Amino acid sequence: MKKALIIVDVQNDFCEGGALAVPGAQEIIPYINGLMEENHYDQIVLTQDWHPADHKSFASNNGKKVGETINLNGVPQFMWPDHCVQGTFGAAFHKDLNREKVTHIIQKGKNSEVDSYSGFQDNNHFVKTGLDDFLKYHDIQLLEIVGLALDYCVKFTCLDAAQLGYITCLHFNGTRAVNVKPENGRDAIYQMLENSVTVLG
Repeated sequence: MKKALIIVDVQNDFCEGGALAVPGAQEIIPYINGLMEENHYDQIVLTQDWHPADHKSFASNNGKKVGETINLNGVPQFMWPDHCVQGTFGAAFHKDLNREKVTHIIQKGKNSEVDSYSGFQDNNHFVKTGLDDFLKYHDIQLLEIVGLALDYCVKFTCLDAAQLGYITCLHFNGTRAVNVKPENGRDAIYQMLENSVTVLG
């Protein structure tokens, strides 16, 4: 059975000192590097948040405060600080992430009108990123998923993967949560377990 490692959004803005730093983000990078060293993956894919500066998920573009929620094209949209703007240092992958074995990069969140947490599709489920096509083309059946952040982009990538029929495994030690509310990370784990995602301790 062919397997792929999906590394979600290990970018400067989600790491220490970034615009949307996830607590403990740096701690997962050696773990992810270790997975790539110690295991054989048929494909290793990075996802990359790649927002235009006028992205509607940014509080600054809506005259809102970070943490407020608006209705964006029919779906609730949490208001984030500006982050992962195309071509900026914040959008670049963290320098400590070993990319030697990476075979593919999927950019998401490029449409300013809709956010895209999942590596597979936007939040409205209108536009696919091409990740599913890439994995199917390479006969991948098993996905191991790591990255940032557990309660947003990692969760939705895992849920979509399972729904698309992949055997989906989340490495608990390879992810961290934003935890806007303290229970968000825990609730994300429960939601994934209820939807056929295996959590590897």
